[in-house]
Amino acid sequence: MTQLMGRPILGLPDDLGSRSPFADLLVGARTALLALSVIAVPVLGLWVITPYGDVTARGALRLACALWLLGHGAPLTRGPGGSPLTLTPLLLTAVSIGLLRRAGARAGARTPQGGGAWRSLLPVGIGYLAVAALAVAECSSDEAVLAADPVADLPAVAAVTAAGLAWGFCAGHGVPRPGLPAAFPAALAARLRSWATADWAPPQGAAAALRRTAASWLLGLLAAGGLLLTTAVALGTAGRSAAGLADGPAGVLGLLLACTLLLPNAALWTSSYALGPGFAVGAGTAVSPMATHLGTVPEFPLFALVPTDSPGAAGQAVLAVLPLLAGAVPALLLGRAAAGSGTTRPWHPAGTVLVAFAAVLTVSAAAAAAAWLSGGALAAGRMSALGPVPWQAAVTAAGWSAAVVPPGALLARWLLTRTDDPAGARLAAWTATARCPRLRRTLHQAVTRLADLHPPRRPDNT
Repeated sequence: MTQLMGRPILGLPDDLGSRSPFADLLVGARTALLALSVIAVPVLGLWVITPYGDVTARGALRLACALWLLGHGAPLTRGPGGSPLTLTPLLLTAVSIGLLRRAGARAGARTPQGGGAWRSLLPVGIGYLAVAALAVAECSSDEAVLAADPVADLPAVAAVTAAGLAWGFCAGHGVPRPGLPAAFPAALAARLRSWATADWAPPQGAAAALRRTAASWLLGLLAAGGLLLTTAVALGTAGRSAAGLADGPAGVLGLLLACTLLLPNAALWTSSYALGPGFAVGAGTAVSPMATHLGTVPEFPLFALVPTDSPGAAGQAVLAVLPLLAGAVPALLLGRAAAGSGTTRPWHPAGTVLVAFAAVLTVSAAAAAAAWLSGGALAAGRMSALGPVPWQAAVTAAGWSAAVVPPGALLARWLLTRTDDPAGARLAAWTATARCPRLRRTLHQAVTRLADLHPPRRPDNT
């Protein structure tokens, strides 16, 4: 009796049955409230320290709910005219998806493997959406500075909820791979299986190599954008702009909070700038390395970092190096995977090219999605177009990655699968002709480490 009373009420023991759906509802609600507290705590803190403020505590909480909904991609309106506000603060999006992923992974870990295991996510999602419905109802009143629309906002929150929970669930259970239907022609199924087992087809580990290649390229490009953003912050006038706009310490902290929420957006915009197409700061504007057409922009610290003219030939050359460097690491990773190891055979060159171009398509789609998510509108009229153009980001990302990843992967695979001499021996001989002693020593050390990682491979007579 004592042991039964000591058990949690909402969490039934495994030997007595499955977890209570009401407990999963509370898990979803708790996840939503935790994500909401990330923005509600600083907003309420600013309301407390703001002197002579005419906003009530409920008004500050309503503003926090509006920003939380905006972080889920929910469109809002502001002002008596209903000006659209669709610029999503991606920092809040990342926090919400991270918490949803953890909830989905825990819900999947509590359920056994099977076709109905995904049903455990439904109570969690319903609990999360219940909090979202309360936030939408709170922001639908006439006193709300940022007004919400239930018809448009709840589906946006539901999409983010489903994506985060499904990500966590698949991380724990794996992505389901349905088999071919019974009505599928047997001849075509046999042909597909023969293609999958051909010598030129990529092996079973190609999917993991594809994910690593695409992820490393995107992270490298994001790092290049972060480097440009950091340089602009260090050399720009964002600090002086914030000091001029703010009215006291509370105003400075408010601007700092707004800039922090939009830092991921700014990093993606600068990444698009490094790719070449750039971004827009209003309708009819363009900010790119080739040309900059910029009119009057709102007074905001991040907008003070936007360049007013092109960087010139030298700056364009430096910017062109960034995508090349971002694609070098994915090419080496894919080439190392294609070279095989002591227990796996090297990939066929055609299979390597197939995986490389699959990574190119993945990078292109991810670049388009990132450009679309990072943009939006701040108002009607001129400020209705902000951020990169998705199709331009997709085309340029595909072009840069196609120019670097496939040939780089083939070159790395060729260097690591040579059988006539130790890996990189000819390259080591070439480095001996370098004029700079420091460069010659650095290249020789790099080639030596490469040869140690991959010893010479003998031909397989079998």
